[in-house]
Amino acid sequence: MGVGTVAAGVSAAGETHGGERLAAVLAAHGVECVFTLCGGHISPILAAARARGIRVVDVRDEATAVFAADAAARLTGLPGVAAVTAGPGITNTITALKNAQLAQSPVALLGGAAPTALQGRGALQDIDQRPLVAPHVKRFFALRRLRDLAPALEEAFALARSGVPGPVFLECPVDLLYDPATIRQWYADAAGKGKSLPERALRWYLGRHVRRMFDGGPPPAPPVVREAAVPQAGEAALRRAREALARAERPLAVIGSQALALPDEALRLADAVDRLGVPVYLSGMARGLLGRDHPLQMRHQRREALREADLVLLAGVPCDFRLDYGRHVRRSATLVAANRSAREARLNRRPDVAAIGDAGRFLQALAGEAPAGAEQRFTGWAGALRARDAAREAEIDAQASARGEYVNPLALLRALERHAAPDALFVADGGDFVGTASYVLRPRGPLAWLDPGAFGTLGVGAGFALGAAAARPGRELWIVFGDGACGFGLTEFDTFVRHGIPAIAVVGNDAGWTQIAREQVKMLGDDVGTVLARTDYHEVARGFGAEGLLVTRPDEVDGALAQAREFARRGRPVLVNVWLDRTAFREGSLSM
Repeated sequence: MGVGTVAAGVSAAGETHGGERLAAVLAAHGVECVFTLCGGHISPILAAARARGIRVVDVRDEATAVFAADAAARLTGLPGVAAVTAGPGITNTITALKNAQLAQSPVALLGGAAPTALQGRGALQDIDQRPLVAPHVKRFFALRRLRDLAPALEEAFALARSGVPGPVFLECPVDLLYDPATIRQWYADAAGKGKSLPERALRWYLGRHVRRMFDGGPPPAPPVVREAAVPQAGEAALRRAREALARAERPLAVIGSQALALPDEALRLADAVDRLGVPVYLSGMARGLLGRDHPLQMRHQRREALREADLVLLAGVPCDFRLDYGRHVRRSATLVAANRSAREARLNRRPDVAAIGDAGRFLQALAGEAPAGAEQRFTGWAGALRARDAAREAEIDAQASARGEYVNPLALLRALERHAAPDALFVADGGDFVGTASYVLRPRGPLAWLDPGAFGTLGVGAGFALGAAAARPGRELWIVFGDGACGFGLTEFDTFVRHGIPAIAVVGNDAGWTQIAREQVKMLGDDVGTVLARTDYHEVARGFGAEGLLVTRPDEVDGALAQAREFARRGRPVLVNVWLDRTAFREGSLSM
């Protein structure tokens, strides 16, 4: 469709175009940033958003835009917004959309589409988008009238946050987004002025089509911010959980990302966990909830602790592969599952108490009913778990001291832990190196750790960093990259430079897809497909205008990390390429 450039806002006829209507809803909801890769189908959205003071961050891959929106959503609780063009722009987002769905992250994806009258007729980038996108979102909104755009986005924002959070998709045909006067003229020109019956019929059909698109209904109303429905567990489940906890001698809590679905309540949730006094393991977005050194937080030997516990409280955590499909929890233990999703609460293992509702608020309610001094009941049990943790930390220290040809990955991560600022925010993107990092790095506080979640998606790092920078400006931002995962996001160093985002990327470069190679070579005797090179990733970053540092020896690590932080303080993104030795630290860690 050959639509020329038109100004964002109001047409000469006094009509607001579709892009302006959508931007007004975004502004009313407090959206501060839209992530995008440009395309003619969506240009009015971007222009109108910028005209309203909304920051537009343009990236180099549509998946990155959705990953960025995902991260912003996780940190703020407000749906993150991405806008991509029709056809291949949308197909490029599918992995990132699915990642957001499985991570239960509220993302609003605005997708372009071919002109309404030309869909199915071979228009540019015209495909049937619904069957591709609908399985991965809570709702697919197919818009066909101008007046429906704003109400649909208002509904989508509430839906994304309600119940089990997740992504939503608005299909916005290009002829609804541009200035209505321009589109009317385009359709009039397309209809022509012929006198034959087919030509007159075409004019009648297109005229009726345009009237349906633009006419009817009251003038656009001011945007409405709808309340999201937050499910609450019932009193019966709360009472039964309280009674079970009163009987327990060795209770254990596992808190996951979904418990942080209301990020503004993170500090209240942390206080509740502290008052309960139950030893706890934190995973996903919950990592860092209690700070770096809280005595109730355990970090190692989770499987053994679960098998010893007489009560296990899963808060926003399903019994999936990460808990060996429920087999990590012994059958005689009382299982309490707090989850917004009834399906996830009962996945693979039927709980004794199913508290269907927001897991974070359930924990707050449970702590609110705890008698004074309750936190002292489990000090012996917690002390035994801490002693086991301390022994494991000593083992890691011993392994970190081993010397090889290049840099010991444990020693590198110990150094990163020392150097990172008290307010540092970590983004994790990789396999073996990031798995190792999860044992060593200690998020500084709530909402200071981002990883892909249950989908195990590689390539989230650059997008998550962009979203984190938008949601938490001024925080020191580290990306922990495996060398395999790094390849997905290197081009976004161009984005970091153009938008002034001083991310610090540390690439653990062991020249391989090590997490896969460990088991593949042992089981099949073949390293096919798992071998990489000691690539100069730092030179690629320099080529995009960022800073790049190379580390090949242990004595270079501290200086390089300090220099990287200095670059970041001066507003410069930097990549530190660290050549690693291979270790057996995570032998046998492959999950299925």
